[in-house]
Amino acid sequence: MFARLRGKPKQETSAIATLDKLNETLEMLEKKESVLQRKAAAEVEKAKEYTKAKNKKLAIQCLKKKKLYEEQIGQLANFQLRIHDQMIMLEGAKATTETVDALRSGAAAMKAIHKATNIDDVDKTMEEISEQTENMKQIQEALATPIGAAADFDEDELEAELEELEGAELEEQLLQPATTAPAAPVNVPAGRAPARPAPKRTEEEDELAALQAEMAL
Repeated sequence: MFARLRGKPKQETSAIATLDKLNETLEMLEKKESVLQRKAAAEVEKAKEYTKAKNKKLAIQCLKKKKLYEEQIGQLANFQLRIHDQMIMLEGAKATTETVDALRSGAAAMKAIHKATNIDDVDKTMEEISEQTENMKQIQEALATPIGAAADFDEDELEAELEELEGAELEEQLLQPATTAPAAPVNVPAGRAPARPAPKRTEEEDELAALQAEMAL
C-alpha cells in the first residue's frame, strides 16, 4: 500500500476530490431520507383520517405507502453507512500517505545534514578549539608573570623578613605587663572613717632611703 501511495502528489489531490464527492453524496442521501420520513409520516396521518371516516381500504393503502417509504429509508441508511465506511478508509489512507511523506522529508533532511557535516571537519574544528584554548592559557600566564622591578624580588628573602616581623610582634606582646586585677573593696566599720593611704614616695626619697640603709650596714 505504501509503495502505491509513495511520491504521488496527484493521488493526494484525487483523495481530497473523492472525499468531497463522498460528502456531497452523503448530504444528498440525508436530504432524500428526510423527505421520505416526512412522506411516511404524512401517510400515517392520512391513514388515521381514513380510519376515522370508516374508509378502511384507503387507510390500508396509506399504510402500504408508508411501508414502501420506510424500505427506501432503510436502503438510504445502508448507503450512508457504506459511504461513511469509505470515507473513513480514504481518510486513513490519506493520513498514512501524509505520515510517510513527513517521515521521508525528515530522513532526507537528516541525510543532508550528515552530508554537510563531515567527520574530518568536526575533528579539525575540535583541534582548532583546543589550540586556541591553549594559546589563551599561555597568554594569561604571560600576563600574570611580574616584569620590571617586581620580577627582581626574592620570594625567600621576603618570606624570611615576614617571619622576623611576626617574631618581633610576638616578643613585644610577651614583654607587655600583665593586667592587674582590681583590689577587693575593704569593709569599714560604721562610725569609723576609712584610713587614708600613705602618700607615695618620690623617686628621690626612694634613693635617699636606699643610701641610708647602706650606711647603716
